[in-house]
Amino acid sequence: MRLGAAALALAMGAAAGGCHRGPPDGIALVGATVIDGRGGPPQRDMVVVTRGHLIESVTPRDGFHMPRHTRKVDATGKFVMPGFIDAHAHVERWALPRYLAYGVTSVRDMHGTLDSIMDLREKASLNAFTSPRIYSAGAMIDAAPATYPNALEVHDNSEARKAVDKLAVKGVDYLKVYTRVTPPMLHAIVDEANSFGLRVAGHLGLTDAVTAADIGIRSIEHMSGVPESAGDAAPLYAAHEKSFFAGWTAFEKSWAGLDSAALERVARHLAQKNVILVPTLVLHELYSRLDDPAVLRAPWLAAVPPVARTRWNVPDMIARAGWGPADFAAFRRSRPNQDLFLREFLRAGGVIAAGTDASNQMLVPGFSEHQEMELLVRAGLTPADALLAATHDAAVLLGADSIGVVAPGKAADLIVLGRNPLDNIQNTQSIERVVVRGQLFAVDSIRRSW
Repeated sequence: MRLGAAALALAMGAAAGGCHRGPPDGIALVGATVIDGRGGPPQRDMVVVTRGHLIESVTPRDGFHMPRHTRKVDATGKFVMPGFIDAHAHVERWALPRYLAYGVTSVRDMHGTLDSIMDLREKASLNAFTSPRIYSAGAMIDAAPATYPNALEVHDNSEARKAVDKLAVKGVDYLKVYTRVTPPMLHAIVDEANSFGLRVAGHLGLTDAVTAADIGIRSIEHMSGVPESAGDAAPLYAAHEKSFFAGWTAFEKSWAGLDSAALERVARHLAQKNVILVPTLVLHELYSRLDDPAVLRAPWLAAVPPVARTRWNVPDMIARAGWGPADFAAFRRSRPNQDLFLREFLRAGGVIAAGTDASNQMLVPGFSEHQEMELLVRAGLTPADALLAATHDAAVLLGADSIGVVAPGKAADLIVLGRNPLDNIQNTQSIERVVVRGQLFAVDSIRRSW
């Protein structure tokens, strides 16, 4: 019987890959150096075989025999490592292929319209479209008056517990509290969340970081609450009470005046309480440079569709925040102490996860993950530390031990790099191929689909 063109091409591909009869259901990345995501030494001249959604084997090329139904991909001279995890994202549908093109195969969504984001997560998990894995907090919990209309607004501890119940029934992966949540309310939320086995993350404002850690928060986003713990909290609380932007402005400015001994004390306390930090340095750096016209013309912004860039409306955001040249200069003065705090936290044994706050203004989904890793290295982490923050340690934060590592039985979410990221963290951008849920994509083909 005569073969159709598609079947003939498939058969020829199988033969070229050294397979037996039948379509390939596996991929063998042959000859690469493996960076396992756990911080182990690079393993040279290896073969990584994936089958279906999982990694089947990681073995030396010497003595390797191609399994049946497996497509061979020559990765000689390349570097294979786990796909990156953006540990603080605000996921939108248009962003999904951008994440993949930049090697981000999992995202930790931190807030959206509840039904919409849960529906998007469900469709992604069912492979309705090609997407990174989506984990989500659903809608964040905020005390009245809530900063965002799509947050779950609560007025007291009882309502806070009911909000936790609602989110748990919706099937969220964890919870997020926002700036207006006070310590008593946070205690109620964490206590209720514990009954469902849900972890609580916080963008803090009216609760300081040390208090939140003592209550049992799992992660602190943006290093929020640290200045309130390390300095005079009263004016910061007053600013948070006034408005979100007033609170954020006071928070960013306050870092410059913080004492290094106080920062060390707070860092040590958070590390001892096993709080994971998601510093989003890329966000702090961006806000410190919004008065630079070159920022608004950055070449990587071309990856963002015009409708999204129009919606960002940076001049309007600056006007609403009331920021001027003095504010941006103050933000820049704060950056060294933010970096110092991270170094102290890491020295104390703390765990850092790489997150970006994309798809918020000027933060390009996927690309901002590479910016975050570079800023972590500038802050004093090694490239190996930064890679851990974007892989294994971000997976620890998610409680997802199937991702973030290259090992048999783990998820087949991988990237193939042309250059060694351990030599230079900017080499994380040399992505040539992406494997997500066992499907292999050339980066160029993903970009053409935009």
